[in-house]
Amino acid sequence: MDQPTFAMISCAVGAESAVKESVLQDGWRLAFSRPGFVTLKHEQSKEPPRGTFIRTSSRSIGSAKASSFSNLAELLIEKLSEQFDSSPPFNQLHVWPKDRAPIGRFGFEPGPDEVSNAISAEIFPRLAKKWLTCDLPNRIAESGDRVLDLVLVEPSHWFFGWHQAGDWHTRWPGGVQPITLHQEPVSRAYYKAAESITWSGFPIRRGQTAVEIGSSPGGACGRLLELGLKVIGIDPAEMDPSIAEHPQFKHIRARAGDLPRKTFRGAKWLLVDSNVAPEKTLTTIRNIVMHRDCTLEGLLVTLKIGNYTASQKISSWEQEIDSWNPSRVRVRQLSRNKVEVCFAIEFDR
Repeated sequence: MDQPTFAMISCAVGAESAVKESVLQDGWRLAFSRPGFVTLKHEQSKEPPRGTFIRTSSRSIGSAKASSFSNLAELLIEKLSEQFDSSPPFNQLHVWPKDRAPIGRFGFEPGPDEVSNAISAEIFPRLAKKWLTCDLPNRIAESGDRVLDLVLVEPSHWFFGWHQAGDWHTRWPGGVQPITLHQEPVSRAYYKAAESITWSGFPIRRGQTAVEIGSSPGGACGRLLELGLKVIGIDPAEMDPSIAEHPQFKHIRARAGDLPRKTFRGAKWLLVDSNVAPEKTLTTIRNIVMHRDCTLEGLLVTLKIGNYTASQKISSWEQEIDSWNPSRVRVRQLSRNKVEVCFAIEFDR
Protein backbone atom coordinates (compact mmCIF):
# COMPACT_ATOMS: atom_id res chain seq x y z
CA MET A 1 0.00 0.00 0.00
CA ASP A 2 1.29 3.48 -0.86
CA GLN A 3 2.53 5.64 1.98
CA PRO A 4 1.06 9.16 2.12
CA THR A 5 3.20 12.05 0.92
CA PHE A 6 3.63 15.28 2.83
CA ALA A 7 4.87 18.31 0.91
CA MET A 8 5.92 21.84 1.85
CA ILE A 9 5.86 24.71 -0.59
CA SER A 10 7.30 28.21 -0.60
CA CYS A 11 5.67 30.90 -2.73
CA ALA A 12 5.24 34.66 -2.88
CA VAL A 13 3.05 36.23 -0.22
CA GLY A 14 -0.40 36.46 -1.80
CA ALA A 15 0.11 33.53 -4.18
CA GLU A 16 -1.14 30.89 -1.75
CA SER A 17 -4.63 30.76 -3.29
CA ALA A 18 -3.16 30.22 -6.78
CA VAL A 19 -0.91 27.45 -5.41
CA LYS A 20 -3.80 25.73 -3.64
CA GLU A 21 -6.06 25.89 -6.68
CA SER A 22 -3.38 24.32 -8.86
CA VAL A 23 -2.78 21.30 -6.57
CA LEU A 24 -6.22 20.41 -5.21
CA GLN A 25 -7.40 18.92 -8.50
CA ASP A 26 -4.51 16.43 -8.29
CA GLY A 27 -5.66 15.00 -4.97
CA TRP A 28 -3.57 17.09 -2.56
CA ARG A 29 -5.22 18.19 0.68
CA LEU A 30 -4.33 21.36 2.54
CA ALA A 31 -2.64 21.25 5.92
CA PHE A 32 -0.73 24.04 7.72
CA SER A 33 -0.29 27.31 5.83
CA ARG A 34 0.90 30.85 6.36
CA PRO A 35 1.41 33.73 3.91
CA GLY A 36 4.19 32.55 1.59
CA PHE A 37 4.16 28.95 2.86
CA VAL A 38 1.81 25.99 2.27
CA THR A 39 1.93 22.36 3.41
CA LEU A 40 -0.01 19.54 1.75
CA LYS A 41 -0.84 15.87 2.14
CA HIS A 42 -1.53 13.24 -0.51
CA GLU A 43 -2.79 9.77 0.40
CA GLN A 44 -0.47 8.13 -2.13
CA SER A 45 3.28 8.14 -2.66
CA LYS A 46 3.75 11.03 -5.05
CA GLU A 47 6.32 13.58 -6.15
CA PRO A 48 5.78 17.00 -4.53
CA PRO A 49 3.80 19.28 -6.84
CA ARG A 50 5.32 21.77 -9.28
CA GLY A 51 3.58 24.75 -10.78
CA THR A 52 3.69 28.31 -12.05
CA PHE A 53 3.42 29.87 -8.58
CA ILE A 54 5.39 27.24 -6.64
CA ARG A 55 8.86 28.60 -5.89
CA THR A 56 10.17 25.62 -3.91
CA SER A 57 8.63 22.19 -3.39
CA SER A 58 9.94 19.58 -0.94
CA ARG A 59 8.99 16.31 0.68
CA SER A 60 8.19 17.36 4.24
CA ILE A 61 9.72 15.31 7.05
CA GLY A 62 8.35 17.31 9.96
CA SER A 63 8.42 20.56 11.88
CA ALA A 64 9.65 21.87 15.20
CA LYS A 65 8.60 24.72 17.44
CA ALA A 66 10.66 25.65 20.48
CA SER A 67 11.99 28.66 22.33
CA SER A 68 15.68 27.75 22.02
CA PHE A 69 17.95 26.94 19.11
CA SER A 70 19.28 23.84 20.88
CA ASN A 71 15.81 22.35 21.25
CA LEU A 72 14.99 23.06 17.62
CA ALA A 73 18.25 21.46 16.48
CA GLU A 74 17.60 18.37 18.61
CA LEU A 75 14.09 17.98 17.19
CA LEU A 76 15.44 18.24 13.64
CA ILE A 77 18.11 15.61 14.29
CA GLU A 78 15.52 13.37 15.92
CA LYS A 79 13.33 13.53 12.81
CA LEU A 80 16.30 12.80 10.55
CA SER A 81 17.27 9.80 12.66
CA GLU A 82 13.73 8.41 12.50
CA GLN A 83 13.45 8.61 8.73
CA PHE A 84 16.93 8.09 7.26
CA ASP A 85 19.19 5.11 7.84
CA SER A 86 21.91 5.77 5.25
CA SER A 87 24.63 8.23 6.11
CA PRO A 88 25.16 10.88 4.87
CA PRO A 89 21.90 11.10 2.90
CA PHE A 90 22.13 14.74 1.74
CA ASN A 91 24.54 16.63 -0.50
CA GLN A 92 23.43 20.14 0.42
CA LEU A 93 21.76 22.12 3.21
CA HIS A 94 19.50 25.03 2.22
CA VAL A 95 18.11 27.31 4.93
CA TRP A 96 15.80 30.24 4.23
CA PRO A 97 12.86 32.15 5.74
CA LYS A 98 9.40 32.21 4.26
CA ASP A 99 8.64 35.56 2.65
CA ARG A 100 7.61 38.08 5.28
CA ALA A 101 5.95 40.54 2.84
CA PRO A 102 4.84 40.83 -0.79
CA ILE A 103 7.87 41.16 -3.07
CA GLY A 104 8.97 44.75 -3.47
CA ARG A 105 6.83 46.13 -0.63
CA PHE A 106 8.95 48.26 1.67
CA GLY A 107 11.95 47.10 -0.32
CA PHE A 108 11.46 43.42 0.57
CA GLU A 109 13.33 40.85 -1.51
CA PRO A 110 13.05 37.06 -0.97
CA GLY A 111 15.76 34.57 -0.05
CA PRO A 112 18.13 33.88 2.85
CA ASP A 113 18.52 36.77 5.31
CA GLU A 114 20.65 37.57 8.34
CA VAL A 115 18.60 35.39 10.69
CA SER A 116 18.53 32.35 8.39
CA ASN A 117 22.24 32.77 7.65
CA ALA A 118 22.99 32.80 11.38
CA ILE A 119 20.86 29.69 11.95
CA SER A 120 22.43 27.87 8.99
CA ALA A 121 25.90 28.63 10.36
CA GLU A 122 24.90 27.23 13.76
CA ILE A 123 23.07 24.13 12.54
CA PHE A 124 25.57 23.11 9.87
CA PRO A 125 28.29 21.78 12.25
CA ARG A 126 25.70 19.64 14.04
CA LEU A 127 24.59 18.01 10.79
CA ALA A 128 27.77 17.98 8.73
CA LYS A 129 29.45 14.68 9.59
CA LYS A 130 26.44 12.41 9.70
CA TRP A 131 23.92 14.03 7.36
CA LEU A 132 25.71 16.19 4.80
CA THR A 133 28.52 15.97 2.25
CA CYS A 134 28.80 19.73 1.48
CA ASP A 135 31.45 21.98 2.99
CA LEU A 136 29.11 24.90 3.76
CA PRO A 137 25.35 25.57 3.88
CA ASN A 138 23.42 27.37 1.13
CA ARG A 139 25.68 26.35 -1.72
CA ILE A 140 24.18 26.21 -5.22
CA ALA A 141 23.32 22.54 -5.69
CA GLU A 142 24.38 20.45 -8.63
CA SER A 143 21.66 18.80 -10.70
CA GLY A 144 20.90 15.46 -9.02
CA ASP A 145 21.94 16.56 -5.51
CA ARG A 146 19.71 15.63 -2.60
CA VAL A 147 19.05 18.83 -0.67
CA LEU A 148 17.99 19.07 2.97
CA ASP A 149 15.58 22.03 3.21
CA LEU A 150 15.00 24.04 6.38
CA VAL A 151 12.32 26.73 6.13
CA LEU A 152 11.94 29.27 8.92
CA VAL A 153 8.24 30.03 9.20
CA GLU A 154 9.42 31.96 12.24
CA PRO A 155 12.92 31.90 13.80
CA SER A 156 11.45 29.61 16.47
CA HIS A 157 9.26 27.55 14.13
CA TRP A 158 11.02 25.35 11.58
CA PHE A 159 9.75 23.10 8.82
CA PHE A 160 12.14 20.62 7.24
CA GLY A 161 12.08 18.44 4.17
CA TRP A 162 14.17 17.50 1.15
CA HIS A 163 14.18 17.63 -2.61
CA GLN A 164 16.34 16.47 -5.49
CA ALA A 165 17.85 19.34 -7.46
CA GLY A 166 17.17 19.53 -11.17
CA ASP A 167 16.24 22.74 -12.99
CA TRP A 168 18.08 25.89 -11.97
CA HIS A 169 15.47 27.22 -9.55
CA THR A 170 15.60 23.93 -7.60
CA ARG A 171 19.35 24.35 -7.18
CA TRP A 172 19.18 27.76 -5.47
CA PRO A 173 18.58 28.19 -1.70
CA GLY A 174 14.91 28.99 -1.33
CA GLY A 175 14.55 29.09 -5.10
CA VAL A 176 16.23 32.52 -5.17
CA GLN A 177 19.26 33.03 -7.41
CA PRO A 178 22.34 34.08 -5.40
CA ILE A 179 24.00 37.04 -7.11
CA THR A 180 27.32 38.69 -6.24
CA LEU A 181 27.17 42.31 -7.31
CA HIS A 182 30.17 44.32 -8.49
CA GLN A 183 28.10 47.50 -8.17
CA GLU A 184 24.56 48.46 -7.23
CA PRO A 185 22.24 47.83 -10.22
CA VAL A 186 20.23 50.63 -11.78
CA SER A 187 16.95 48.98 -10.75
CA ARG A 188 15.59 45.68 -9.44
CA ALA A 189 14.85 44.72 -13.06
CA TYR A 190 18.51 43.62 -13.06
CA TYR A 191 17.66 40.73 -10.72
CA LYS A 192 14.58 39.75 -12.73
CA ALA A 193 16.62 39.68 -15.94
CA ALA A 194 19.45 37.70 -14.35
CA GLU A 195 17.05 35.09 -12.96
CA SER A 196 14.99 34.79 -16.14
CA ILE A 197 18.09 34.34 -18.32
CA THR A 198 19.51 31.60 -16.11
CA TRP A 199 16.16 29.88 -15.59
CA SER A 200 15.46 29.87 -19.34
CA GLY A 201 18.74 28.17 -20.20
CA PHE A 202 18.90 30.20 -23.41
CA PRO A 203 22.33 29.78 -25.10
CA ILE A 204 23.14 33.48 -24.94
CA ARG A 205 26.65 34.33 -26.18
CA ARG A 206 28.85 37.40 -26.17
CA GLY A 207 28.52 39.65 -29.20
CA GLN A 208 24.92 38.71 -29.97
CA THR A 209 22.21 41.36 -30.07
CA ALA A 210 19.41 41.58 -27.51
CA VAL A 211 16.47 43.97 -27.51
CA GLU A 212 14.55 45.07 -24.43
CA ILE A 213 11.08 46.58 -24.73
CA GLY A 214 10.31 48.73 -21.69
CA SER A 215 13.99 49.27 -20.92
CA SER A 216 13.97 52.43 -18.75
CA PRO A 217 15.84 53.05 -16.50
CA GLY A 218 18.10 50.17 -17.53
CA GLY A 219 18.31 47.45 -14.88
CA ALA A 220 17.79 44.54 -17.26
CA CYS A 221 19.96 46.18 -19.92
CA GLY A 222 22.73 46.34 -17.33
CA ARG A 223 22.64 42.58 -16.92
CA LEU A 224 22.64 42.01 -20.69
CA LEU A 225 25.62 44.33 -21.10
CA GLU A 226 27.48 42.46 -18.34
CA LEU A 227 27.01 39.29 -20.39
CA GLY A 228 28.75 40.94 -23.32
CA LEU A 229 25.73 41.49 -25.56
CA LYS A 230 24.96 44.38 -27.87
CA VAL A 231 21.77 45.85 -26.44
CA ILE A 232 18.96 47.91 -27.96
CA GLY A 233 16.68 49.49 -25.38
CA ILE A 234 13.23 50.61 -26.52
CA ASP A 235 11.41 53.02 -24.22
CA PRO A 236 10.04 56.57 -24.51
CA ALA A 237 11.54 57.36 -21.08
CA GLU A 238 15.15 58.21 -20.36
CA MET A 239 17.81 55.64 -19.52
CA ASP A 240 20.20 55.88 -16.60
CA PRO A 241 23.42 57.57 -17.78
CA SER A 242 25.52 54.52 -16.84
CA ILE A 243 23.53 52.50 -19.39
CA ALA A 244 22.93 55.21 -21.99
CA GLU A 245 26.65 55.94 -22.27
CA HIS A 246 27.74 52.30 -22.62
CA PRO A 247 29.41 51.73 -26.02
CA GLN A 248 27.40 48.52 -26.63
CA PHE A 249 24.04 50.16 -25.93
CA LYS A 250 21.62 51.91 -28.27
CA HIS A 251 18.50 53.69 -27.02
CA ILE A 252 15.43 54.10 -29.20
CA ARG A 253 13.04 56.56 -27.59
CA ALA A 254 9.76 55.23 -28.93
CA ARG A 255 7.06 52.66 -28.31
CA ALA A 256 7.84 49.26 -29.78
CA GLY A 257 4.52 49.09 -31.62
CA ASP A 258 5.37 52.24 -33.55
CA LEU A 259 8.69 50.96 -34.89
CA PRO A 260 9.34 49.30 -38.26
CA ARG A 261 10.11 45.59 -38.11
CA LYS A 262 13.62 46.19 -39.46
CA THR A 263 14.46 47.58 -36.02
CA PHE A 264 14.59 44.00 -34.75
CA ARG A 265 16.44 42.48 -37.71
CA GLY A 266 19.52 40.53 -36.60
CA ALA A 267 18.53 40.38 -32.93
CA LYS A 268 18.63 36.95 -31.27
CA TRP A 269 16.98 37.70 -27.92
CA LEU A 270 14.04 39.82 -26.80
CA LEU A 271 13.17 40.86 -23.24
CA VAL A 272 9.84 42.51 -22.52
CA ASP A 273 8.84 44.00 -19.17
CA SER A 274 6.65 47.05 -19.64
CA ASN A 275 3.72 48.56 -17.76
CA VAL A 276 1.28 47.88 -20.57
CA ALA A 277 -1.81 45.66 -20.59
CA PRO A 278 -0.70 42.06 -21.33
CA GLU A 279 -3.01 41.73 -24.33
CA LYS A 280 -1.52 44.84 -25.92
CA THR A 281 2.00 43.61 -25.14
CA LEU A 282 1.27 40.27 -26.81
CA THR A 283 -0.11 42.00 -29.91
CA THR A 284 3.08 44.03 -30.22
CA ILE A 285 5.25 40.92 -29.82
CA ARG A 286 3.15 38.95 -32.27
CA ASN A 287 3.72 41.56 -34.96
CA ILE A 288 7.46 41.26 -34.36
CA VAL A 289 7.88 37.48 -34.23
CA MET A 290 5.50 36.69 -37.09
CA HIS A 291 7.31 38.96 -39.53
CA ARG A 292 9.14 37.04 -42.25
CA ASP A 293 12.47 38.69 -41.41
CA CYS A 294 12.35 37.87 -37.69
CA THR A 295 15.62 36.35 -36.38
CA LEU A 296 14.65 36.05 -32.71
CA GLU A 297 15.46 32.70 -31.07
CA GLY A 298 14.30 33.37 -27.53
CA LEU A 299 11.91 35.70 -25.73
CA LEU A 300 11.63 36.45 -22.02
CA VAL A 301 8.27 38.14 -21.56
CA THR A 302 6.99 39.43 -18.22
CA LEU A 303 3.22 39.94 -18.04
CA LYS A 304 1.41 41.66 -15.17
CA ILE A 305 -1.43 39.65 -13.65
CA GLY A 306 -2.69 42.52 -11.49
CA ASN A 307 -3.99 40.26 -8.74
CA TYR A 308 -3.84 36.54 -8.08
CA THR A 309 -7.58 36.02 -8.60
CA ALA A 310 -6.92 36.86 -12.26
CA SER A 311 -4.33 34.10 -12.70
CA GLN A 312 -6.73 32.21 -15.00
CA LYS A 313 -5.74 34.75 -17.67
CA ILE A 314 -2.45 32.89 -18.04
CA SER A 315 -4.08 30.11 -20.06
CA SER A 316 -5.40 32.60 -22.63
CA TRP A 317 -1.95 34.19 -22.88
CA GLU A 318 -0.48 30.74 -23.48
CA GLN A 319 -2.97 30.12 -26.29
CA GLU A 320 -1.99 33.38 -27.96
CA ILE A 321 1.72 32.54 -27.67
CA ASP A 322 1.13 29.03 -29.05
CA SER A 323 -0.38 30.62 -32.16
CA TRP A 324 3.08 32.04 -32.97
CA ASN A 325 4.36 28.45 -33.52
CA PRO A 326 7.16 28.47 -30.93
CA SER A 327 9.21 25.33 -30.36
CA ARG A 328 8.90 25.54 -26.58
CA VAL A 329 7.02 27.67 -24.02
CA ARG A 330 7.44 27.75 -20.23
CA VAL A 331 5.84 30.03 -17.65
CA ARG A 332 6.81 30.71 -14.06
CA GLN A 333 6.46 33.32 -11.37
CA LEU A 334 10.14 34.03 -10.80
CA SER A 335 11.31 34.63 -7.25
CA ARG A 336 11.85 38.31 -8.13
CA ASN A 337 8.50 38.77 -9.89
CA LYS A 338 5.81 40.77 -8.16
CA VAL A 339 2.22 39.88 -9.17
CA GLU A 340 3.39 38.83 -12.62
CA VAL A 341 4.75 35.85 -14.51
CA CYS A 342 7.62 35.31 -16.91
CA PHE A 343 7.26 33.39 -20.19
CA ALA A 344 10.35 31.78 -21.73
CA ILE A 345 9.53 31.34 -25.43
CA GLU A 346 11.84 29.58 -27.89
CA PHE A 347 11.85 29.47 -31.69
CA ASP A 348 13.74 27.27 -34.13
CA ARG A 349 15.46 29.69 -36.50
